[in-house]
Amino acid sequence: MNPQVSSESKIIASAHLTELTDSLAQIDVHAIDRVFEHLRRARDAGATIFVAGNGGSAATASHWANDLGKTAKRSGQAPIRVMSLSDNASWVTALANDEGYDRVFAGQLENFLRPEDILVVISASGSSPNLVQAVELAQSRQATTIGFLGFDGGILKPMVNELIWIPTERGAYELVEDCHMALCHILTKCLARDTKIES
Repeated sequence: MNPQVSSESKIIASAHLTELTDSLAQIDVHAIDRVFEHLRRARDAGATIFVAGNGGSAATASHWANDLGKTAKRSGQAPIRVMSLSDNASWVTALANDEGYDRVFAGQLENFLRPEDILVVISASGSSPNLVQAVELAQSRQATTIGFLGFDGGILKPMVNELIWIPTERGAYELVEDCHMALCHILTKCLARDTKIES
């Protein structure tokens, strides 16, 4: 084993873990509670939660939709109606090919989104045009919008109704994505342990 390589990997690992710990410690737990309340009310009303993201955030959206649909059932409450807009490859590519990539999420939401539903957009930059268009459509339908954002918050920061923001340097994708996945697990755990029924 090359000791130089080993030493470099330890430095990288230590730096990332330190940055991750610091970023997680800065997350606004009041914002987490507000988002939880939105999700809980949507569940109890039989509304649908739509989740969207690009790249690594698409993987987070898919993972979270699985957790919300399956793990959150532990509460004994009604199952959560949830859909990851990144998961239907044929529809995503048809929209991208025929209408442009900026339309891949809004084009799907046009078929489904109702005023009582929630759109969660997950984005490190907060400025992906397809997420901006999805939020604009949600606003036109009076649906609730929630952003899990990073960097400086981007275009979406002032647009969404509720926000959990991981402020980082621009380009710190790994750090933001790690935090967003932790948020998804926290919120899933909250819903899985929730026994309160909305009156």
